[in-house]
Amino acid sequence: MTHLAGTGTGTGTDVPGSKAVSRGRAGVPAAVVPPPRQAAPALLVFAAVRLLGVVVLELWDSAGEKTAAHLLSARWDSVWYASIAEHGYGRTVRLEDGGVHSDLAFFPLLPGLERLVAALSPLSAAEAGLVISAVASLAAAWGLFAVGDLLHGRRAGVLLAALWAVVPVGIVQSMAYTESLFTAFAVWAVWALLTGRWVTAGALSACAGLTRPAGLAVAAAVAVTVVAAVVSGRERAGARLVAAVVLAPLGWLGYVGWVAVRTGDSLGYLETQEQWGNGFDGGRAFAAFVRDRLTGSAPLAGVALCAGLALLGWLCVLCVRMRLPLPLLVYGGAMVALALCGAGYFGSKPRLLLPAFPLLLPAAVALARTRPVVAAFTVGGAALGAALYGAVWLTGSGPP
Repeated sequence: MTHLAGTGTGTGTDVPGSKAVSRGRAGVPAAVVPPPRQAAPALLVFAAVRLLGVVVLELWDSAGEKTAAHLLSARWDSVWYASIAEHGYGRTVRLEDGGVHSDLAFFPLLPGLERLVAALSPLSAAEAGLVISAVASLAAAWGLFAVGDLLHGRRAGVLLAALWAVVPVGIVQSMAYTESLFTAFAVWAVWALLTGRWVTAGALSACAGLTRPAGLAVAAAVAVTVVAAVVSGRERAGARLVAAVVLAPLGWLGYVGWVAVRTGDSLGYLETQEQWGNGFDGGRAFAAFVRDRLTGSAPLAGVALCAGLALLGWLCVLCVRMRLPLPLLVYGGAMVALALCGAGYFGSKPRLLLPAFPLLLPAAVALARTRPVVAAFTVGGAALGAALYGAVWLTGSGPP
């Protein structure tokens, strides 16, 4: 018995505090997928938090015309996904300022699944989106438990899933959005990397790349981990590793290539994103947005933004100081960079960070070391706060 690594591929040197796991061939942890019975506490806590959020949302706007189901499935991006599921690609909206919003900005896996579920059931595409998100969020919680349990034990696994559920924008996990589906693919891809399942990691990364543009973060984790394994001598550069690296970006490349063919422009997808105001500028526009809040009529909002960024930076530092395994560091770092360096939709930053689950590991490990009553009150309080915040958020500005 030895400890799971915090450097290299996640299968090398020891890390204090990591859970001891048995080894398979070439030093790879001989871990298996935790069965549902073992993951049940994490899944039950996660489901309870999500149910609380939906109930509070329904009661919050009980006097209004929009039900919780409508708020979760028929607004903002969910409308675009349902439209693609029902009619295929081709919808555009022309704005008053002359801009054009095209549905080519949305990746195809969620609407494809919505179309399939709607065809096999009496559900509409929007309703199918809610079912898919519910199932995917449970799959993501299962994967979070698996990662936490592998690295730091069962309590840490349960708490990692619970903390992902109680983040302030956790209500998005119950929406007909892609965050839950993407996180499910991402977390299981990371787990596959941690346990040496290279081809599985590549295939899951490809699925993530068909779900959101941020699939590149998963592909980066696969590629960097494979290279580190070969360079360190822990793995030989064989067919499995080559297949993982080749598979990892195929979903993203496939869709972007299809858009290029459809638009007749090799940069068609990037131009579509530009039309939506979603260009990648290294964070300059976001920095200007924060500066304007600090110097404008809402300085407190600017201070709150700075505090949030400071917290985000502190969590990144903690992840490095904990010596999290390389796949987690690369994936988490890439998700943070992609979220903060986009040129528009600044109100969406918290939602875009939702799949960055490695940032929650320091808190999960810390809570796992406290008394159960402390952890229970912490999660319970955060769950109530997230439910209230989600209700205010979705009945107000909501996620663009």
